[in-house]
Amino acid sequence: MLSRLRRYPDVEAVNLYAVDAADRLMLDEAAAALAEAGDNRVAVIDDGYGALTLGAAATYDLRGLRVHQDLLTGELALAHNARAVGLGDRYTAYELGRPLLEDVRVVLWRLPRALSGLAETADAIARYAAPDVRVYAGGRDKYLTPAMNDVLAESFGSVRASRGRQKSRILLATEPKPVGEPQFPIRNRLDDRDLEVVAHGAAFSGSRLDIGTRFLLEYLGRMKPDARDAIDLGCGTGILAVALAKVRPGIRVTATDQSAAAVASTRATAAANEVAERVTVLRDDAMSSKADNSADLVLCNPPFHVGAAVHTGSAIKMFQQAGRVLRPGGELWTVYNTHLNYRGVMERLVGKTEVIGRNRKFTVTRSVRGLHDGG
Repeated sequence: MLSRLRRYPDVEAVNLYAVDAADRLMLDEAAAALAEAGDNRVAVIDDGYGALTLGAAATYDLRGLRVHQDLLTGELALAHNARAVGLGDRYTAYELGRPLLEDVRVVLWRLPRALSGLAETADAIARYAAPDVRVYAGGRDKYLTPAMNDVLAESFGSVRASRGRQKSRILLATEPKPVGEPQFPIRNRLDDRDLEVVAHGAAFSGSRLDIGTRFLLEYLGRMKPDARDAIDLGCGTGILAVALAKVRPGIRVTATDQSAAAVASTRATAAANEVAERVTVLRDDAMSSKADNSADLVLCNPPFHVGAAVHTGSAIKMFQQAGRVLRPGGELWTVYNTHLNYRGVMERLVGKTEVIGRNRKFTVTRSVRGLHDGG
């Protein structure tokens, strides 16, 4: 059954997989616990494309699985795959919190790369799950670090690693510790930008201002002065959206990201800076819900990876959508690692593209949608 799963609607390529060795190892390591867990007592967190959820449901005839996926593409892929294999009624999607985890006895969890995301999720499991919960947290060896054990140990009394298999490994966490006040979201004041940033653990760059976004902000005053409708594409914690709304009181800003943590962070950041009434926040896959020719300005600091793999597919998808959503004469402002050399791609997908700024690491470009460009 697992061999039938697809990544769609996420980027699909010959070197990108819907199921990997870590998924299979996690299901094998958790076999006895899953067989004993019973219905409504299993939670699955950040299941890439549905292998853990559907593998558990099919193998152990489990129902009432509770699922949380930070990325919308993973959530949509799970839904597509579940329908394809006839298991769409076996699980329910939840936000990270009590309804997802209350009285859960088994957690299957693909480990995130960000330690802050790891910490927030571990705290939630320890806070809400059953006292005898067994957490099977796994990933590929190259993305696991000793620091992950230390972060898990802050929330669990016992953390041990499985034997490796096919370059994958599982961390088994048990004995949840008593918890105090939640650590997340984190707040940070950026005095040089007169901004307060609010960040949940899995949001890109946390409460800091990443250096690419900082460079793009230097050009805020030059971005299409007559723009009425702007989009912060891949908004993270919402710094670009909020900064734009603060300096241009007449502009309407939409902040969009496929990460649930990013969307929650951006809403909180907009509220903290008193621009929530002018910043609309959407959890969306590369602006797919936005109408053609509906924006004058798009700001984008695109990712250079898809999940854990270095891949330009997500960025290209963003540029493609920008070309569709921008009105003729509309502008896409992008910052990216110079070695990626996206200029030609944006010229083709959006319109005439010029380099506006370059430092030792990043390039900032402006692409202008022509009358017959984009779409």
